[in-house]
Amino acid sequence: MPLNVKSTALSADEGPHVALLQEAGFTVQPVDRTLDYWNPDTLIREAQGCCAIVAGSEPYTRDVLHALPGLRVLARTGVGFDAIDTKTCDELEIVVATTPGVNHHAVAEHAIAMLMAIGRGFPFRDLECRRGQWLRVQTPRIMGSTIGIVGLGRIGQAVATRAVGLGMNVLSCEPYPNPEFVQTWGIELTSLDDLLSRSDYVTLHNPATAETRHMMNAERIGQMKPGSVLINTARGSLIDEKALYDALKSKHLRGAGLDVFEKEPLAKSSPLLEFENVIFCGHLAGLDVESQRDTLTMCADTITRLKNGGWPSERIQNLKGRSDWKW
Repeated sequence: MPLNVKSTALSADEGPHVALLQEAGFTVQPVDRTLDYWNPDTLIREAQGCCAIVAGSEPYTRDVLHALPGLRVLARTGVGFDAIDTKTCDELEIVVATTPGVNHHAVAEHAIAMLMAIGRGFPFRDLECRRGQWLRVQTPRIMGSTIGIVGLGRIGQAVATRAVGLGMNVLSCEPYPNPEFVQTWGIELTSLDDLLSRSDYVTLHNPATAETRHMMNAERIGQMKPGSVLINTARGSLIDEKALYDALKSKHLRGAGLDVFEKEPLAKSSPLLEFENVIFCGHLAGLDVESQRDTLTMCADTITRLKNGGWPSERIQNLKGRSDWKW
């Protein structure tokens, strides 16, 4: 089987991974960025003949995986892998790898950018100027307000340090907190219910699992402080978008910052797009120059180490308990 690698991840046509993979004996094939890789037929056609893929957030379903004989590694850029059918990957002995520890600062900056924007009245203020309007609407000061961080892993911690720097009070809901970090940064640990009722800004940093699906449903969003803001740079499945729409329509929520959605790409027909107090972004929170460089380097290193008999276990998300996997 030829050692062909494709990079379906966004902005991965160039980068340090290309030379690293070529030096290791792989052929790196470019992809056509005009194509829709969320279409399974397109993904299957374009990924034929590859032994490894530097993957983005496009879905690798059971049908897609069975249609790609010879595929050995899906090296996902980022830490989420909910778009990959890991059970089927186990059956087919395809390694699913992620890149932990390289994009948490990028995601944290993105979350804070959305918080600051909504907090100061954007995008509405920008839109009113473009319309020739000159309205003066006051907004609450961000310094001294309370942020609730749901999930205090690498990304949640990076958000917390920035929030403290802005003079915010920080609450967090985290089942396995780092006691030293919590004490050093003055974070108050509390329950999710308490966090929602007290926070002016709620930012989500949870993985997508069966347990977290629609964790922010109508009941939970209803528990949020009136006039508060919901920010999601984690996974779209965490929020029931119908419930979010209703909360925005009723003005229970002041606004939202959304980088991820239940179905991606976000359809132009989404009712959420009617709101001028919501900031949208296309699943790009983890993408900056530094994180892109580091995540692509790690993907190339993972693929190369696996080919050479290595097993970077801290990056591998499936095939648990296996010690006999071979390329």
